[in-house]
Parts: sequence; structure tokens; C-alpha cells
Amino acid sequence: MADLQHTHELVYDGDVVIKRYVDGKQGGAEREWRALSLLAEYAPGLTPRPIAFEAGVVSMTRIDGVSLRGLSVGDAQVAAMGDLLDEMHVAVPPAVLESVPIRPWQPAALCDWVRHRGAEWQPRDPMADRAVKEGLRWLESWRPDESGMRPVFGAGDGNLANFLWDGARVRRVDFEDSGRSDLAFEVAELAEHVSMWVDGEVDIAARFELSPPEERLMRDYRKLHGMTWLFLLSHESPRNPPGTFQRQVERVLATLGA
Repeated sequence: MADLQHTHELVYDGDVVIKRYVDGKQGGAEREWRALSLLAEYAPGLTPRPIAFEAGVVSMTRIDGVSLRGLSVGDAQVAAMGDLLDEMHVAVPPAVLESVPIRPWQPAALCDWVRHRGAEWQPRDPMADRAVKEGLRWLESWRPDESGMRPVFGAGDGNLANFLWDGARVRRVDFEDSGRSDLAFEVAELAEHVSMWVDGEVDIAARFELSPPEERLMRDYRKLHGMTWLFLLSHESPRNPPGTFQRQVERVLATLGA
């Protein structure tokens, strides 16, 4: 999963950023270039402007701002992030969006990954083991109803570090997992990303207006993403405060109602 891997290196040359993919991540550079190009055409100003592309390397303009990861995120930042995403989701015209490939790590792929990790799970402690057991039980019974979902352009990777605040508005970087998606899935991924709660709860999901079917599906997608993060965080990382995994266990159990 992209969140826990080093997938690229950045070189800064004045007002130009050169992003070089270093792990051979299939299609990452192409997705980044496609996203920057589409958004430069249909929603200029939300993201860096694309400059040049060659195999595995994307050059773009540098934008001002500080990462929301590590900041004290308040109502102003959440509102600005929501405004950015509202515009980004609908920026690409429907006829153009239809030709954009589906973004990576959609529900079917996540379900398969969670099942695989669950099958490999070794007993750890009673609460974590219960979260895995109940999560897998829910997953096997889940039959998602995706009717009525709104297609959107999805940026992927909901890490707060990808959102830059300049004191007045928020802009977005990092599009290696971008592509066509749906609104319920994008909101769920954002809401459950570890960066949205590890340093203080950022209630981004409440910022979006979803239809009742989208709201129901979004809650299920949050369960799926919660299980994904349960396994991703099962080995504590120095990037996160001690106890992050246990907090994720508690979040999963609460989401599942277990």
C-alpha cells in the first residue's frame, strides 16, 4: 500500500519540483501526470502545474503552503480542504472522466488484500484478535450496493500531508493513486486515513453532502478502510505515536459495532 512505502524522491530546483519514482510502482508517474494535466485544464490553481514528463519522472511547479499533517487543523482548514475536494471531484467533465482509468485500490482489491492479511494473522492480543475476527466476518457478509453512486475524479491517498495550507486556502499534491472513482469511496478513504485522527480528529466526512444510499455505502467503505489500516498499522511505525495500532483496533471495533 502506498501510504507505508517510499515510492518516490523529490528534487527542488527553484520553483520546479522533480518527482522521480524509485520503486518501480506500476503506472504511478503516468497517473500523476494525467491528474496534473487534467486539473490544470479543468481546475487550474488547485494543484501544481505540470511541466514535463518522461519515464518515471514528473516535473511540476512548486506551490506555496505548509502540510496540514502536524498542524492544528481547525474549522478553517477543514472547510478549505472540503472546498478544494468539492471542486476537484467534479472538475473533469463526465465525458472526459469516462475515459480516465479507475484509480488503484478500489473496493474489490481492498477486500482481497484484507482477506489475504486476515488469513495470515497470528494471534496477538484478545482485542486485536477480536477486531480481525469480527472484521472478516463482516466482510464475508457484505454485499455492497453501488447503485446511484456519483462518479468523481479521485485523488487517492488521503494523507493530510498531501494538503497544503497557505493561510487562506488548501491545495493538493501527490496523485500517484489517482483516477476515476466514486464520491462515497473517496470520502471514506479520507475519513479513515490514519493522519486524519492520529494527531487529533479531523472530521472531514461531515463536510460532504451525500445521498442516503451514498451515506450507507460510505459507512461500509469506512469499515473496509478501517480493516485495511488495522493490518497496515499492526507493526508500529516511528512515524506514528506509540499506541497507534491499539487505537486503530478500538476504532475498528467501534465502527463494526462489535
